[in-house]
Amino acid sequence: MPGYIEDRWLKKGPDGKRNVRTDLYGVGKRYKVAGIPGVRARSFPDKQKKAAEDWLAKAKTDSTAGEFVDPRDGNMLLREYIEKHWWPSRTGDPSTLEGLSRRVRNQILPYLGAQPLRQIKVDSLRMWLKDLEGVISPGTAVVVWGNLKNILDCAVDDERIRKNPCRAKTIKAPTKPPTMARAWTRERVAAVQAALPSQYQILVDIGAGAGLRHGEALALSDDDIDFEDGVIRVRRQIRPVFGKLVFSLPKGNKTRIVPMPDHLAARIAEHMAAYPPREVTLPWKDPRPPQTKVEEKERRPQTHRLLVTNSRHAAVRVNMWNHNYWKRALAAAGVIPEPTKRQRKKGSGYELVYGPGHEYGFHCLRHTYASVQLDSRENPVAVSKWLGHADAAITLRVYGHFLPDADGRGRQAMDTWFASSPPTSAPSSLDAPCGKITDVGEADSASPAEVDEGRAHGSEMASDLGEHAA
Repeated sequence: MPGYIEDRWLKKGPDGKRNVRTDLYGVGKRYKVAGIPGVRARSFPDKQKKAAEDWLAKAKTDSTAGEFVDPRDGNMLLREYIEKHWWPSRTGDPSTLEGLSRRVRNQILPYLGAQPLRQIKVDSLRMWLKDLEGVISPGTAVVVWGNLKNILDCAVDDERIRKNPCRAKTIKAPTKPPTMARAWTRERVAAVQAALPSQYQILVDIGAGAGLRHGEALALSDDDIDFEDGVIRVRRQIRPVFGKLVFSLPKGNKTRIVPMPDHLAARIAEHMAAYPPREVTLPWKDPRPPQTKVEEKERRPQTHRLLVTNSRHAAVRVNMWNHNYWKRALAAAGVIPEPTKRQRKKGSGYELVYGPGHEYGFHCLRHTYASVQLDSRENPVAVSKWLGHADAAITLRVYGHFLPDADGRGRQAMDTWFASSPPTSAPSSLDAPCGKITDVGEADSASPAEVDEGRAHGSEMASDLGEHAA
């Protein structure tokens, strides 16, 4: 088997003994391990021949098994590995990449970026997770943990480190506590709506009356409102990407058609009469300058006549709208406490500071829409389609508690079946009654198979619960 140890200080003399000094005697490291295919040579200091022999033996074994990882490659700092190797290979939706970049910069690099890859051990991760407590929400911690695990998995695949410490059995990965979507009462919806400026009140009608997400409601144009067929065509959303607003497809890249109640149609007509739709032009999906003809075609700006614009007749930026209008309306309606004043970091004067309000975001109107639909015994499959979910199983997971309690219909169906007259000639097959049971006991909601199928979509459910404007 190839591989050898070279003594760079001494060579054999005429007597066959290694006692003749070389020109390198006393200079640098004495022992050099080389000759293993695919493995870089490695040197060891004087008096460490045993360490060189051990390393040679292990390197030979691992190289033969195709499992050799040079520990020197793990000397690269995590920051350097991310910037030079991991991040340049990331692809995907620009908004997703922006969020990923922000989490890596804010929650990973400040804590672990200066550590060599091979020195990131389980105890390092335990301390890192503890440092993150109280800094970010549990839901964000789950996502950040997944990002770091992916980075170190790539380092393993790139043969920088032998194993990923994130996968150690003794470390407790962060988890997101279970949450339950909550609907608002009609009184709360009306109170918050009344506290908004009149030009923005229609957003409450759209959220509660059609279940649109915030970015989808802000991107509605007059062409999306079909008064004749009584539907709303949800074809785009507005969202920030790299600090600039863009149009893009709705979440999941799925357009949909939502029924429009008569009350909502009347409110939209009133709003359009008072505030005529304005043309707004935004890039499509990605605001960065295109580098190829394909990107130029894909990012070509689009113009739509939006139902809701800001005071300058431009697209509404969700984060600013949340702080300046939505939270103010929540406080005025008594949903959250009144804000406190804080000295501005830049310039003079004060700014209003509101307490945490994620659970009272615009998505509460979407929850309210789902609750009304399901409580009225609307088909969950239809509600799922209107909400833009991947399938009804997700809708049932998120909003299943809104379904009315069983009211005895199943018991009544079974009583009717047992009370019915048995056939004059009983069938010999034990399977014969099954057809009867199936016919009588059809369920209103998704079948167990449908629910099981939806378990694969748990991440979409979690993100849907986490929808918020800022």
